[in-house]
Amino acid sequence: MLWWALRDVEWAAVGETLASASLLPIVLGVVLATVTFLVRLERWRVLLRASDGQAFPRAPLWHAVAIGFMGNNVLPFRMGELMRCYAATRLTGARFTAALSSVAVERVFDGLTVVALLVVGLFTAGLPPNVEVAGVAVSRIATLSGLIMSAALVAGLLVVSFPLLAERLVRRLVPSDGLADRIVGLVEGIRHGLGVLRSPSRALQVVAWSLVLWLVNAAAFWVMFAAFDIPVNFGGALVLQGVVVFGIAVPSTPGYVGVFEAAIKAVLLVFGVDGDRAIAYAVTYHVTTFLPIVALGAWSLLRTSLHLGELREAPPA
Repeated sequence: MLWWALRDVEWAAVGETLASASLLPIVLGVVLATVTFLVRLERWRVLLRASDGQAFPRAPLWHAVAIGFMGNNVLPFRMGELMRCYAATRLTGARFTAALSSVAVERVFDGLTVVALLVVGLFTAGLPPNVEVAGVAVSRIATLSGLIMSAALVAGLLVVSFPLLAERLVRRLVPSDGLADRIVGLVEGIRHGLGVLRSPSRALQVVAWSLVLWLVNAAAFWVMFAAFDIPVNFGGALVLQGVVVFGIAVPSTPGYVGVFEAAIKAVLLVFGVDGDRAIAYAVTYHVTTFLPIVALGAWSLLRTSLHLGELREAPPA
């Protein structure tokens, strides 16, 4: 993907674009992109609760968020998600399965929110209804993604609503009692993490924080457009965000290197932005928003005395 994104780039033109870029929009874009991690923290406090239903303190959960997203930037295959869950169990005492299921719920709400905003972007960006990015219709991406995320949400609701049925199915299908006990314990942890779906008020809070998160994230893309004189409106930023999010959804390289640049270039080409300017924007956005969370995650590792090597240990059930 990185080769595809850079294959026809004129680096002299990229250098000239970078040299003429405005600094203030870049700084504002970085600030907005970094603020999204604070929004993630608040949403995670709604999703991940102690056994008595109380919210965990912000400080340890922030360290887990920072460490996890740092891990996504420096390790392959989105291993930062496991790091975030493991750090949360070590720092708060939460069950690993509950932390993991809360992250899964985050992904479902993220997907539904991004799809909804992508549809809004398609109507407001001034694009043709059947516009394609890299040969794939964006409307098709939105439809398929919405169906997948909706199915995941329904599956979560079924687990929460019928836990005894799930346990009976496990014990009937698994011949080994010991293995069945472990699977039932895993299901119980997942059900605990999905408990937010049983509370309308908490579910609404998650929806609200998800909207704030992805609107702020889209604003970061949009604000930085001004640094490179890219004539794309906020609706276009929503389309860009949607394509980028689903492009990096599959576990891949550390920091999504290559996939991120290719997705941005493909979308901006649709908007008539030349490839050199698109790459200058993509590289600048990626590098400048990459560094703050890596630094914050490293600081959290130092503050909490956790180590990357601890992931080799078996996570608590």
